[in-house]
Parts: sequence; structure tokens; C-alpha cells
Amino acid sequence: MALTRRDLLKSSLAAGGALSLLELGGKAEAKERDDLKIEGAKDYRTICCYCSVGCGIQLWVKDGEVVHVNGDPDHPINEGTLCPKGASIANLRVIADKDNQYRPNPWRLTKVLYRAPGATDWEEKDWDWAIERIARNVKAARDATFERVDESGVTVNRTFAMAHIGSAALDNEENYVLAKLMRSLGIVRLEHHARL
Repeated sequence: MALTRRDLLKSSLAAGGALSLLELGGKAEAKERDDLKIEGAKDYRTICCYCSVGCGIQLWVKDGEVVHVNGDPDHPINEGTLCPKGASIANLRVIADKDNQYRPNPWRLTKVLYRAPGATDWEEKDWDWAIERIARNVKAARDATFERVDESGVTVNRTFAMAHIGSAALDNEENYVLAKLMRSLGIVRLEHHARL
């Protein structure tokens, strides 16, 4: 007997319905009220900043700290669901622990580490030094490779020595400003990591 796709679907639905009538496993135990991490926290509603979808987020804040994040069930766009970026909005430096709960990542770098060419050790630098060095290197690379006109004499104002890869951790406004900055430098190769 040949089993059609429709017959397979019907039989799996029937089997699933029959299994749902059986009690499988023990019952989940409810947490005591004093164990809830949102006890005494204030509920805030906001919009996720990561992309143009505009999902609603529900935050619980206690003593100035975000203690829990949920998708806003009353929001018409996401109806209570969140992607991993939105779920980690409470602390942008987070990791999931063994219980799949998000907590601060103690290994995330928060200081500038620099390794000089040919060196084997990293040294700690301040942000002003790092930003100035990056700016000088960008200017030097741009000045050395900038083309005002191409071989046909057409004005192009470009450089192929640098490229920019965007990030989904940025919101639309930040990506817009970055794209404008990259174009003003003459960078032609602009891409977003979601397309790679």
C-alpha cells in the first residue's frame, strides 16, 4: 500500500491527538511567590531597538536593574515573542547559562587591548588612544588609495582599499549614519553580515 502525504498527515494528527490525552511525565511544580525574580519589580513597555520590525518588549526593573525581559503579549507586531537579540536586551553583554537563562558574560572585553606588530603580548590602552589610531589608519589608507577620476576621466571619488560590514546589533538609524559616513569616505564595498 502506498502512503500518500495526506494519509501520513492524517495518521500523525490522529496519533498526536491520542498521545495528548495521556498524561506523560510528572506535573510541573509552581515556584513559590518569594522565588519569583520579578517580585517587587516595576513593569515597563518599550520597543526593541535592533531592527526595523519594532517588536514590543516588556521589561521588569528592580533597584535600577533589569531583572527580566519578555516579548510584550499585547503588542500587535510580535505578540509576545522575541528573537535572541531582543531577548538579550537587558544586558548587552550576556550569555545563556545551563538553564538557558541570560546572565552577564564575565569574559566580555570592555577595555582596549592592543598588540603591536611583531609583538606576542597584548597591552591595555585607553579609548582615546584607540580611536585616534583608528582614525589615523583610516585616513592614511584612504589618502594612499583614493581615486578622484577613473581611467576614462569620469569622476568617481572612491577607494577600494577599505570595506564596511554592517551589524544587526545596530538599529536602523545607526546603520543609516554609518552608511553615510562610509560613502563620504569613498568606500564602495558596503555589505551587511546578514547577507553573508
